[in-house]
Amino acid sequence: MLKLKTFACLLLLGGAFLSCESDLDVTPQDDDELLADGFFETEGAYKQALAGVYANLSLTSTTDPGGSNIAGLDAGTGQYIRGLFNLQNLSTDEVIWTYENDPGLRGMQRNTWSSDNPLILGVFARASYEIALANEFLRQTTSEKLSSRGVSGTLAEDIQVYRAEARVLRALANYHLLDMFGKAPFVTENDAVGFDQVPEITGSELFTYIETELTEALPNLVAARQNEYARVDQGVANMLLAKLYLNAEVYTGTARYADCVEVCETLIGSGYSLTPNYLFNFMADNNSNGAQNEIIFPVVNDGARTQNYGGTTIIIQGEVGIPENNGESLGVNPTGFGGLFRVRPEFARLFTANPLYQNDARNTLITQDRPIEIDNIGNTAQGYLITKFSNRTSTGGSGSDRTFTDTDYPLFRYADVLLMYAEAVLRGGGGSESLALQYVNDLRERAFGDTSGNITQAQLTLDFLLDERSRELYWESHRRQDLIRFGVYTGSSYLWSYKGGPQSGTSIPEFRNRFPVPNQSLSSNANLSQNTGY
Repeated sequence: MLKLKTFACLLLLGGAFLSCESDLDVTPQDDDELLADGFFETEGAYKQALAGVYANLSLTSTTDPGGSNIAGLDAGTGQYIRGLFNLQNLSTDEVIWTYENDPGLRGMQRNTWSSDNPLILGVFARASYEIALANEFLRQTTSEKLSSRGVSGTLAEDIQVYRAEARVLRALANYHLLDMFGKAPFVTENDAVGFDQVPEITGSELFTYIETELTEALPNLVAARQNEYARVDQGVANMLLAKLYLNAEVYTGTARYADCVEVCETLIGSGYSLTPNYLFNFMADNNSNGAQNEIIFPVVNDGARTQNYGGTTIIIQGEVGIPENNGESLGVNPTGFGGLFRVRPEFARLFTANPLYQNDARNTLITQDRPIEIDNIGNTAQGYLITKFSNRTSTGGSGSDRTFTDTDYPLFRYADVLLMYAEAVLRGGGGSESLALQYVNDLRERAFGDTSGNITQAQLTLDFLLDERSRELYWESHRRQDLIRFGVYTGSSYLWSYKGGPQSGTSIPEFRNRFPVPNQSLSSNANLSQNTGY
């Protein structure tokens, strides 16, 4: 595993790369900047520098879990995974946040956000910072730089792999900006440090840039499942390509389902496997309990060394609901974070409407003595709870800390590959309908423990897959993207509780398929434009 948990040089997040944050006008709070040439005097520094790029996915500060290395961002809402969860899940039918007076929360979960919403700023700025960190790593590892430092031999070869990983991490951040905003500030390692009026890249052009970055990086990456745990390999790059191709019609207007099928076939042949126990994917030892064979790319959480108020810490602490779901059962504080999360009734009914799903291992709902409806969002006794994520281990132990969890966040899982393959086949991408059915039934046999939940070829429809994706992947930052791809996120064809504001739900305009570019970002870069409708 890349030692982001232990490297003292996680100061990189606060500015070890000289002024790298200037690329996108985000300001680190750590004044302890290190001169790049001095930092790279030791061989291990290059791997430590790469760890800093990875660490931005987990940390908001290297000194204080309540601190932020980006000025103006809250340490919680500015954390990478928490930001994804807010925008990709909280804005959908899967979850609701109890405390609507928290800044930005009401607008997010009622789909009434504005360009001043701090949750949106957190995502835009954190993804932009990831791009800045990757850019500076690439600047510091050019052939010219390495030659001037006398780097050669095996280390020089290793650095080429590191550079490919950094390009994929940069592509990941750009992919998230494309998915949520339809655009990004376009800056690479070839741009001068400190230049903040960077051009904008949008739609098809941004899609092609990400695709090119991934395909060019692939040959220099370690083969799938052969790198250290939690590091980018060919499987991660191919997973990103598959997600791009599955959503290409949304992003560019041109379908790429055949390409999605092809890349999924590559992933299916790359040695991944479903862990026999679904819940092992979401436990404190998911790096070693067999789930590591299914999780294609985890974002590391460690209760002792990567403390933050995002990631699985906010998810697991937020699952706790008193008295039905004491935190002890999840390996965290007894009262958790005060009943942050419940599920909306539309999601709950994916498991409760049909008695078949009572025996589904993915059904982690707590329903006893609780109404399914939530007519008062502030009343934590209303609405069902879930227990999908846990700070317990597969052997019954607990994580290393009762506040900050050890459970790595499964950003990409092999289960998603099987579902993407099935969907792309149904959408005309070629492939095999019988294999698509087999892959879906593989997931359901894992969920039910036998063939009792298997479906027939006739039952394998797009409508079925939309529901099945939620049953399999809920709270894993996919739902908004799925609803948009299926054409039901905006408009009135599918209403869920509090969609658009009222409890009964209401239609929301099509422009809300994208989030607005934050006003703060527009003010700092005159080349950025606002999305239509905001």
